[in-house]
Amino acid sequence: MTQAQSFIHRFEPGRRPDAPPLLLLHGTGGDEADLLPLGRAVAPGSALLSPRGKVLEAGMPRFFRRLREGVFDEADVQARAHELADFVAEARAVYGLMAPVALGFSNGANIAAAALLLRPEALAGAVLLRAMVPLSDAPAADLRGKPILLLSGRMDPIVPAENAARLAGMLAEAGAAVQHQILPTGHGLSQADVATTSAWIRELAAASPDSARQAG
Repeated sequence: MTQAQSFIHRFEPGRRPDAPPLLLLHGTGGDEADLLPLGRAVAPGSALLSPRGKVLEAGMPRFFRRLREGVFDEADVQARAHELADFVAEARAVYGLMAPVALGFSNGANIAAAALLLRPEALAGAVLLRAMVPLSDAPAADLRGKPILLLSGRMDPIVPAENAARLAGMLAEAGAAVQHQILPTGHGLSQADVATTSAWIRELAAASPDSARQAG
C-alpha cells in the first residue's frame, strides 16, 4: 500500500514528461502487479498507477461483481466505477499526475469503460482490451476529445463480436475518437495487442504531447 489509501496499488513515477500516465486495470484473478510489465512495454517512461480490484470471486480479485460470465451486477458496476474515479482523483493529488489513460484488460477494460461513461473527467482516454458493454442503460456522457483504442479478439469465446461493436458505437456516439480493431486472437493478450497499443500510445503522445495535461 502506498500513499493514496483507498485501493491497494502500485505506483511507478514517470521518466518522460510528454508520456501520458497510465491507469492499469487487471483482469479477473490479477492484482496490482499484473499489468506493470505491459505498461512498461507499451509506454516506456510513463507513470504507472495500478490498483487491485476490491471484489473477490472465488478468491480472485475483480473490479466489480458479476452474476455469471457475461452478466454483470450493474448496480455494483456503477458504484465501483465511481469508487475507481474517486481513487484516480485521490492518486492524482498525491502523486501530481495528469489525467491518466486507462489500460484495462477484460474485467479491467469493462470498469474503465464504465468509468468513461459515468465519470468521463477521470480519464484522458483508454485502451480497452477485450471489453464488453458494461451498462445496458448507460447515462449520456460527453467524451469529446477522448481517444479510445478498443481491441477485440476474432476468436474470443467470452466477448461476442456484436457486444464489442455495440460498445464502440456507444463510445463514438458520446463523442470519443474510437479506433476499434479486431485481432486474430482469442480472449487472451497477444503480441499484436502489445504492438498495436504501443503504436497508438506513441501516436497519441506525438499528436498532442500535452493533451493529457489539459484533459480532466
